[in-house]
Amino acid sequence: MSGSPSPSTTGGPLRLLVLCPHFAPDTAPTGVVMTRIVEELAGRGHHVEVVTALPWYRGHAIEPGWGGRPWRTERTAWGRIHRVHPFPGGDKRNLARRAVGFAGFSALSGLRALAPGPIDATIAMSPPLTMGITAWLAGGAALGAHGPLVFNIQDVFPDAAVRTGAITNRRVIAALSWLERFSYRRAAAVTVLSDDLAANVRAKVPGRESTVHVIPNFVDTVAIRPGRRETSFRRQYGIGDEPVVMYAGNVGFSQSLTLLLDAARQLPAATFVINGDGSARAELQAAAAGLGNVRFTGYQPADRLAEVLASADVHVVPLRAGLGAVSVPSKTYSIMAAARPVVAAIDAGTEVPRLLEASGGGVAVPPDESTAFVAALADLLGRPDRGASLGAAGRRYVEQVASPAAVAVAYESLIRRLLASDRR
Repeated sequence: MSGSPSPSTTGGPLRLLVLCPHFAPDTAPTGVVMTRIVEELAGRGHHVEVVTALPWYRGHAIEPGWGGRPWRTERTAWGRIHRVHPFPGGDKRNLARRAVGFAGFSALSGLRALAPGPIDATIAMSPPLTMGITAWLAGGAALGAHGPLVFNIQDVFPDAAVRTGAITNRRVIAALSWLERFSYRRAAAVTVLSDDLAANVRAKVPGRESTVHVIPNFVDTVAIRPGRRETSFRRQYGIGDEPVVMYAGNVGFSQSLTLLLDAARQLPAATFVINGDGSARAELQAAAAGLGNVRFTGYQPADRLAEVLASADVHVVPLRAGLGAVSVPSKTYSIMAAARPVVAAIDAGTEVPRLLEASGGGVAVPPDESTAFVAALADLLGRPDRGASLGAAGRRYVEQVASPAAVAVAYESLIRRLLASDRR
């Protein structure tokens, strides 16, 4: 490594650069994850420079008060946050338009990534996939001053988009697959959330399998605690004391949310809440027309997360068949932290079913199978004591294994090993 003299391989503070698509106050789940990782690293004494987008996730448009400039820089107690224009598009299903937006955001991010000067190591987050090559190019343009690159993969792309049918053009798929492999090979380390994702990525980088590491996401067990089910969220949306089944998260085409509508038709005594937004919401709302026990509530402020999760008696995590090995719904940890049981409709043998079995925090059924899904919900709604027992088991598990501090230590340890290897 060139640039910063004598990088801190002996335990001293590091200068780190983080490139990510979302960061607080943006409400995207990946932004929540990276914000907390940065806070934990800063709490360990490290200087961090963040390059991210202006807040835009909630309405797929730059939030009021943040527009007017293509980028801005904020100073913090631990470093700086450089925010750039994300070039959002109003139509979330227009993949060509989204690709152009990602390209523009990546280009501006690369320019801002030059600003911090010498850095011991860089962490870049995907999606978007372009963040990896952006970080690599910025480090090269700075004559290696950004040190080794750690490429954090939240979802394997383009695999998930191909399996959902969102991308079907063979040339586009081939180009994205080449970019994916190229990006992995430019990184000193690739981090993924599960063993399934690790196997997927390792198969794409023969000879470099040892560069792929599993570091799971975390849950803030202090901010998210078990709470009473009678909440202001229920009152706000006209929900009484009846049982509530909730899906909280992105309303996209990777999620089998029509399963909830099937369940709502067969379990009329329960209220089904879809809390979130995304490209599939309009279509799902149209399909739910006439179902009086279905509520669409939209994204809530981050400080209401614990309350929202507590409002449900059962939470669901549905993922379309074939996606369990390329996507890990990290919301599962948050649900468990709230001590609520999970019903997951996901491929058997993948990360979430394994997590639920290890923790005892819920049950898993095959994906896209309405009969099994409805039966699992009916069982938990009919036996609230069992649901409470599963929820308590999930809470105990995440308290022991999924803390933010443990994840930050894992990243710091990996970076120190990379720096020591570079010096040798």
